[in-house]
Amino acid sequence: MATVKDFRNEVRPNWCPGCGDFSVQAAIQRALANIGKEPEQVAVISGIGCSGRISGYIHSYGFHGIHGRALPIAQGVKLANRDLTVIASGGDGDGFGIGLNHFMHAVRRNMDITYIVMDNQIYGLTKGQTSPTSAHGFKNKTTPEGNIEHALTPSQVALGAGISFLAQGFSTDINQLTRLIEEAINHKGFSLVNVFSPCVTFNKINTYDWFKEHIVNLDNDESYDPSNRTAAMTKVIETNGLCTGLIYKEDRVAYEDLIPGYKPEALVNQDISLDRDLFEQCLKEFA
Repeated sequence: MATVKDFRNEVRPNWCPGCGDFSVQAAIQRALANIGKEPEQVAVISGIGCSGRISGYIHSYGFHGIHGRALPIAQGVKLANRDLTVIASGGDGDGFGIGLNHFMHAVRRNMDITYIVMDNQIYGLTKGQTSPTSAHGFKNKTTPEGNIEHALTPSQVALGAGISFLAQGFSTDINQLTRLIEEAINHKGFSLVNVFSPCVTFNKINTYDWFKEHIVNLDNDESYDPSNRTAAMTKVIETNGLCTGLIYKEDRVAYEDLIPGYKPEALVNQDISLDRDLFEQCLKEFA
């Protein structure tokens, strides 16, 4: 059985010291080991940005895609090989900026993949610009007088789109984050784990101390029911999206199990050799 060490490789992350993404990487590796996965059973698909580099730091199959396109690539990988545990990853700019359209459609399809977003409320790789989750009034290089746009709240968008599994974590609570990622991977359907992962270099507002002061941990609320979508949306609105833990979960048939005539075995294991008669028939139909 694989251990955490089996999901580590010799590539040294070049994130800034103190970056929250280190904890996210460790939580993913711990979660995979805890649920009994082997490196060859996992594919990590990432987008562009500081967090997008994570696919090269985990010992598994990996694909570093283009900006905002981690989810369509991940869905293609899952359809080609349903036996793989597919994890898509990226940052708030990658996932909720240029990639927001793909996120919305991934939610409604409910394909059996896990999406882990490292949300630091800023574009870090390009040296500190306002992102879709930057707060109204946020000051940085692109908004020196304060951000005039209002922030997108990922948890609220996900619930509104009809997500079947939604959780949020914080980089400093690696035990909770590991558990949430385990639950997300085990969930049959599309799961989002949005992680508050502070940028220590370019975001001097949303720091570790800031999050500790503002986050509401749902694990401490015994009355909270994550199966109630209305209650989940209410809690997200009440906390301005700054809540951690399992926010919402429902059982729903995954996309790939609803495709008519879909073969259960992986596409990579199917015989796709050319049938000459079928090929000739297709040519006649489209001639």
